[in-house]
Amino acid sequence: MPTVSNPCYFDIDTQVDFLFPAGALYAPGAERLIPTLAALNHHAAAHGYRLISTTCAHPETAEEFKVWPPHCIVGTVGQTKPAATLLHSRLTIPCTPIPLPEITAQQIILEKNELDLFTNPNLLPLLNKLDITDCTVYGVLTEYCVKHAAMGLLATGRRVRLVTDAIHHLNSQAAEAMLAAFKAQGGELISAAIALD
Repeated sequence: MPTVSNPCYFDIDTQVDFLFPAGALYAPGAERLIPTLAALNHHAAAHGYRLISTTCAHPETAEEFKVWPPHCIVGTVGQTKPAATLLHSRLTIPCTPIPLPEITAQQIILEKNELDLFTNPNLLPLLNKLDITDCTVYGVLTEYCVKHAAMGLLATGRRVRLVTDAIHHLNSQAAEAMLAAFKAQGGELISAAIALD
């Protein structure tokens, strides 16, 4: 692990199906995050930080649909990200193992078919290739995919900060428990103002 700070912003599952009232798995009030999410993504690009945006990319027969309503099906509007959160230069990395190319894109779209972003086999090689040491995490949903991202990144030994006013939940008690567990494992809670400073 390198000792020089190399920041990466993690924009977790900020997709139409979660963020908008018409979405298949809408989290009430999540649309209010969009200006902050957009500001964080553009801040990363403006400062030369890496930006990894995870997206659920489900087939119509996804195993997850035994638990959750069908959502973020590949090729649907619900699977897309709001335009404000997209950067001009993007690279999509699928769920299947690939040889990682040279990364010149401002925004890396990391697809996944499960809650946990670490189920994409390209993630750890990507983090190592980019020498990522410091992780700033935000997005949806706090007690599900954000939890997997924040706790999983902590488990790799990296510094992880969670932007508390740029995340949203379905269940407030589960979200509070997640934040407490994250802090207990050494994670840091910060505001968007700090992340944008």
